[in-house]
Amino acid sequence: MKEYWVIPPAANAAFAAAMEDVLAVYRRPYDPAHPVVCMDEKPYQLLGHTRDPIPARPGRDRREDGEYVRAGTCSIFCWVEPLRGWRRVDAQPRRTKVDWARQVERLLTVDYPDAATVVLVMDNLNTHTIGSLYEAFEPTKAFALAQRLEIHHTPKHGSWLNIAEIELSALTASAWTAASKTLPSSTLNSPPGSSRPTSANARSTGTSPPTTPA
Repeated sequence: MKEYWVIPPAANAAFAAAMEDVLAVYRRPYDPAHPVVCMDEKPYQLLGHTRDPIPARPGRDRREDGEYVRAGTCSIFCWVEPLRGWRRVDAQPRRTKVDWARQVERLLTVDYPDAATVVLVMDNLNTHTIGSLYEAFEPTKAFALAQRLEIHHTPKHGSWLNIAEIELSALTASAWTAASKTLPSSTLNSPPGSSRPTSANARSTGTSPPTTPA
């Protein structure tokens, strides 16, 4: 028997510096003009049925065959503003630099159009850079988007400090596990720009979809 733990490197100054930076960001008071938003992304394997499930009925649970077929993959982008209780989850066919850049564009122009600066906490994935904006957009637009971001990276081997990773872990352990067995692959492999609302928004804020910050 064994247990899996995320064991941080010992006596690592870079780890400590990045950890202290992220924790300082989390201690900031709520400021709708400068919201703190965490993001994470995760590849997910899609599964399909080989036989149609038998629907549930009174006194009997839904029945599914244990055999499945692989139905491709998708990438799940998760955006969370902890102090506001808001999150957005978006399924895309892949996760390239351009895909991340388009997600950031939506964050700044749709989710937070009135925020002066979005304070963004995320891990060190090589697509999570300002350069990705320049891969996706012409320089003037990329620069304008970049000027509205304040980026803070979690330590290497310390992405567990990212609140979006915690949210995504909970999501993939529950809702997406069920969805991969009940929805066709064409539904889960959503086209660019599509997103999946979560009932957690309604539970935490009383509204669905969430209101735009003032």
